[in-house]
Amino acid sequence: MFFDPIYLVFMVPGLLLTLWAQSQVKGTYRRYSEINSRMGMTGAQVAQTILSKMGVQGVRVEPVAGELTDHYDPGAKAVRLSQGIYNSTSLAAAAVAAHECGHVLQDVQGYKFMNVRATLVPAVNLGSRLGPMLIMAGLIFNFLGLAWLGVIFFAAVLLFHVVTLPVEFDASHRALRLIDDLGILQGEEHQGAQAVLRAAAFTYVATAFYALLNLLYYISLINRRS
Repeated sequence: MFFDPIYLVFMVPGLLLTLWAQSQVKGTYRRYSEINSRMGMTGAQVAQTILSKMGVQGVRVEPVAGELTDHYDPGAKAVRLSQGIYNSTSLAAAAVAAHECGHVLQDVQGYKFMNVRATLVPAVNLGSRLGPMLIMAGLIFNFLGLAWLGVIFFAAVLLFHVVTLPVEFDASHRALRLIDDLGILQGEEHQGAQAVLRAAAFTYVATAFYALLNLLYYISLINRRS
């Protein structure tokens, strides 16, 4: 094993950006978790109201353990909200709950990028594990064809993160429109919800950028051995 200083050139910017994005989302979440909405609806009530008003049936709203573990499970048809969102009446809770309902509407309406992302999941699970292994094996045994195969596998990881961007941006756009149209948040409360969702969205940008830097580093590593 050896230390490659070029690794730092590629990875440090991505790591710093990721850490900054995570600190921003946590800080913004904490800030708006302390401000209750005028309507006083919990995250669970926000989700249930949106689903009811949009005529969505058969989707459960249920709590899940952890912090910021909120997600929509299309297989189980369930919006899962972390305890800090499910029971909270804060602006952050309303924004996050509405965002997850945005994913429900994407599922119901057959949003193409959501469908593409779902089809990429098996390739991502394989590529994230097998890609780096093939690259390293190819370099160790001087079999560059195997290393390039690893790059192709790992490229699926980057593609997944890139496709995730429009999925998350669209869900946030739907969420902001829904909470306005349904009167869930009012006036300046909209800015608070927007800040929470913007901070969350940037974490996906940072993750995609980090994956891109990883891929570029692997390519540079192979090219230096060619």
